[in-house]
Amino acid sequence: MKMKGYHEICEELRIRPKVWLITGVAGFVGSNLLQELLDLDQCVVGIDNFSIGYQQNLNEVQALVGSVRWSNFKFIEGDVTNIRDCQEACVDIDYVLHQAALGSVPRSIEDPIATNHSNIDGFLNMLVSARDASVQSFVYAASSSTYGDHPDLPKEEDKIGKCLSPYAVTKLVNELYADVFSRTYGFDTIGLRYFNIFGPRQDPNGAYAAVIPKWADAIIKGEDVIVNGDGLTSRDFCYIANAVQANILAAVMQSSESRNQVYNIAVGESTTLLELYDLIKRSLVASGVTQESRIMHSDFREGDVRHSLASIGKAKNLLGYTPTHNVKQGLKESMAWYYKNN
Repeated sequence: MKMKGYHEICEELRIRPKVWLITGVAGFVGSNLLQELLDLDQCVVGIDNFSIGYQQNLNEVQALVGSVRWSNFKFIEGDVTNIRDCQEACVDIDYVLHQAALGSVPRSIEDPIATNHSNIDGFLNMLVSARDASVQSFVYAASSSTYGDHPDLPKEEDKIGKCLSPYAVTKLVNELYADVFSRTYGFDTIGLRYFNIFGPRQDPNGAYAAVIPKWADAIIKGEDVIVNGDGLTSRDFCYIANAVQANILAAVMQSSESRNQVYNIAVGESTTLLELYDLIKRSLVASGVTQESRIMHSDFREGDVRHSLASIGKAKNLLGYTPTHNVKQGLKESMAWYYKNN
């Protein structure tokens, strides 16, 4: 049987809407998921404690989707580390998209206890609550950091090395818990190992900001761009629309072969930091930026891997995942947003 494509699945959802729960809904990934689901006329419950999410993200989604679709959204200001908040959020939910977590390798090295509390305690609370509420599916944000020091490229889901940071440990534990819940309780999940997701509403501020929004902000302001190491470190940068597609595909997937699995969510292309800087600058110049910026090199960052590149064959074959944006296309859309909103 031919696997349904994303657009076909979206049309089916419009006809038969579901009730979705997004944890971390005010964050970067969560708010983009919210926007897509409301555009698809779905009913959405969102929970966030605003530790790294922002009300302005929700305000922007509200303005974009309009008042009628916004009325299909219910917000809970709560914390996934509180089991009662999780239980409340899971009532009458069909699909869970668990995005809430404390990200950033450096943050986890500086404060492993907070990272563990949010990413492991919070994850377990959500697993238990979703299981007890008999939700139809549970999709969670896993991470490419799980590959650790394994040298092979491209990264394949069944080959991981030793973790290089507390953050990576928490994401690996999530996968272990998910597998145990399948074996012990018959509660299947799907984990999506994100590879450097970027796009509109990704926060450029703070010590733990991701590289793309941070550099975009600096170039727009004519400030120096700090490159960790020699600039030849490479990553598989993945535009947010690809991650949104993967979450929705995973949530509705009925095949038993596809469930209780983890998948790489990326593009399958490698970009060095120096190449990335050039692409960001070109996109911003095209958007209207005239300020000059320059590269300044600093030390390599502790806990970072040198190169990361994903094999996405498993997600293509079992989920029907088909990336719509490569890094150039994603940066073009992202930089237009950052220039407009700076």
